[in-house]
Amino acid sequence: MMDFKLPAICCALVVLAAPLAVQAEGDPTVGRKKAETCLGCHGIEDYKNVYPTYHVPKLGGQNPEYIVAALTAYSTGERPHSTMHAQAATLSAEDMQDIAAYFAAREQ
Repeated sequence: MMDFKLPAICCALVVLAAPLAVQAEGDPTVGRKKAETCLGCHGIEDYKNVYPTYHVPKLGGQNPEYIVAALTAYSTGERPHSTMHAQAATLSAEDMQDIAAYFAAREQ
């Protein structure tokens, strides 16, 4: 009887974890709505910030894991940038995943 418990537990864990793996990728359709503010800077071709002057990167086609990592770092203050901190600090982990999925699906 003990031999059947381990495979049953493993199967149950796989079944329960499967929806989490899909959710972790984010929803690009929902992300489009959540990224409205982002597009004000990151959606403009060859955009440069006024002060201090620097090139604002376009995010279309970017690796979603990178976007989530960057937003998380801005949110915690690990990556310093006052404007990005203000934006990222209001985002949930799901928001970050959705936004990352949206930008990953966009063309560069």
